Amino acid sequence: MIGLDSPWVLLLLPLPWAWMRLLPPAQEGPGLALRFPLPPGLAIRGDERRDAERPVHRLALGISAWVALVLAATGPYWAGKPIALAVAGRDLMLVVDVSGSMEQQDYERAGRPVSRLQVVQTAAGAFIERRQGDRLGLILFGSRPYLQVPLTFDRQAVAELLQEAVVGLAGRETAIGDAIGLAVKHLRDQPPGARVLVLLTDGASNAGALTPLEAAELAAQFGVKVYTIGIGGGELGVRSPLGLRWRGMGDEFDPKTLEEIARRTGGRYFTVGSREELEGVYAELDRLEPSARASGLYRPRRSLFVWPAALALLLSALIALDVFSPISLGRAMRPLQSILRGRRLRAG
Repeated sequence: MIGLDSPWVLLLLPLPWAWMRLLPPAQEGPGLALRFPLPPGLAIRGDERRDAERPVHRLALGISAWVALVLAATGPYWAGKPIALAVAGRDLMLVVDVSGSMEQQDYERAGRPVSRLQVVQTAAGAFIERRQGDRLGLILFGSRPYLQVPLTFDRQAVAELLQEAVVGLAGRETAIGDAIGLAVKHLRDQPPGARVLVLLTDGASNAGALTPLEAAELAAQFGVKVYTIGIGGGELGVRSPLGLRWRGMGDEFDPKTLEEIARRTGGRYFTVGSREELEGVYAELDRLEPSARASGLYRPRRSLFVWPAALALLLSALIALDVFSPISLGRAMRPLQSILRGRRLRAG
């Protein structure tokens, strides 16, 4: 759809006509010109006299240039289709453990064993898709944390890079404190009240410079709410070195620390023993931290004033060439006018 920012400027269109009608014609005073008779050989032909006295083509160019200039001054624009615009959203950082223990295949999907990381990737994909209006980020951590995706509205990019994560990508150990610290660093400059961190891990912190509780205090200081999810001990149980299986999180799992992190930052702690439970946790997070809903419409706009302005400039250049060039533009166009006139006579 095309619109105008200042349609009232169109009232200026008749200004040149009004200027010519209201102003008196210039009076030719005595002594302003030296007149002398021309020899017969230098007499101006009738058609050239008409060109000199009434340059119609120059008048048409001038009117066209004025119209184009006025149209440019109205501020024309093209408005696209309406886009739903969210009033506010969350800045939500997903912090996912990719340490060595996340390759444990103690879950089942479609009758086949899958690793803990695969379960997280499947369930988190649906969770990411529902976070419309939020900015999402992704941190993967093992021995060290790495920012995989900074905060962005591109949910598809976050989901794709989470699906591409592999166990051991950031080391085999677990640095929970450093991972929380890195997430706080990227959330602290965002608007308060909307800073959320979701931590998914299956083990206790055994690496890094920050302890988990020190990182929790840092998160509380900057108003970052941390939801901790302990994953492990799925339907198939944990495989021992001898090949035996039993249900449980493993000896290194530290639920008390994860629960304390959530308590100090105003979040909640969840423990997950099945794929369905993890999906339920994400549904609960949707309820606790609802995404912003669209409450307005936005039309993308693209300014079009450059086109009539360029046309006005081009027409002005043609007028200048016609005025100052040795060959009149009207005389240069006569062959084309003769051809067109002949075609009309033949058609008649």
